[in-house]
Amino acid sequence: MTAKIRPAKGSPYARIHGVGGYRPTRVVPNEEILQHIDSSDEWIRSRSGIVTRHWAGPDETVAEMTLEASGKAIADAGLTADQIGTVIISTVSHFKQTPAIATEIAHRLGAGTAAAFDISAACAGFGYGLTIAKSLVVEGSADYVLVVGVERLSDLTDLSDRSTAFLFGDGAGAVVVGPATEPGIGPTRWGSEGDKADVISQTVSWEAYREHRVEKFPALRQEGQTVFRWAVYEMARVAQEALDAAGVAPDELDVFIPHQANMRIIDSMVKTLKLPEHVTVARDVETTGNTSAASIPLAMERLLATGQARSGDTALVIGFGAGLVYASTVVTLP
Repeated sequence: MTAKIRPAKGSPYARIHGVGGYRPTRVVPNEEILQHIDSSDEWIRSRSGIVTRHWAGPDETVAEMTLEASGKAIADAGLTADQIGTVIISTVSHFKQTPAIATEIAHRLGAGTAAAFDISAACAGFGYGLTIAKSLVVEGSADYVLVVGVERLSDLTDLSDRSTAFLFGDGAGAVVVGPATEPGIGPTRWGSEGDKADVISQTVSWEAYREHRVEKFPALRQEGQTVFRWAVYEMARVAQEALDAAGVAPDELDVFIPHQANMRIIDSMVKTLKLPEHVTVARDVETTGNTSAASIPLAMERLLATGQARSGDTALVIGFGAGLVYASTVVTLP
């Protein structure tokens, strides 16, 4: 006799219940970057829109930044850590391959025996984590899921590389996803273009570094113009597809939170999408730099904390980066 598997029963919908962020205490101005490269403050600002970024100190590890952001998100959601059923950490700068840092975070938060795992999807990592979290809540595998994007990209920055030395920052952003009575996270439009994997990449493999075939510690590199064109045109299309999938018109949006890669990319995407003037656009990159997987939740947290966005606002989010990978969806802000 063939057994019948009982169908899963979760919440009909999911939404973001809380958000939290952590920025390292050290603020690094462009002047400090200019000690290592032949450039100017004006060039950096015009090229990227970045004025300052945060770099982590010795005690501000990936784990410690994650714990700070996670604690704030859980408190913002009105929950306790033991209510978290799954912990998802997106990062490319946790240098211990195994075990996943998510297991340490779950334990130290007091999340008991929560499922815990890491994902590596670079600057789209938050969107990937958010999509997985929504599925877990709707499927019934967890009531509440903690999603964290965290990076110490200063560890992967080549200060002598004029094209990237000024771009990257450190920090952690977290959200709690849980049940909802109406849709709070729309359909995700995500994917990859592996034929462009070399456009943004680590300079050398860990294996090559271990075997001393290179002297420099691995760093991040990218083909700036290629990334710019891809982000502005291809990612604007993906963002529009996410709007269409959610049934939300541009003039119904309240907030746009793109990956904080570059101010020129953000401004160009706004024009390509023809977003109305009333839409609040996250431009956290100016003072935070590019924090990869952490950039969207950090920008979200700042918009809400400063009153530029409000609970219940409808926001379009999109992340894109190394892989090349991307993920975009429409969410209701917590």
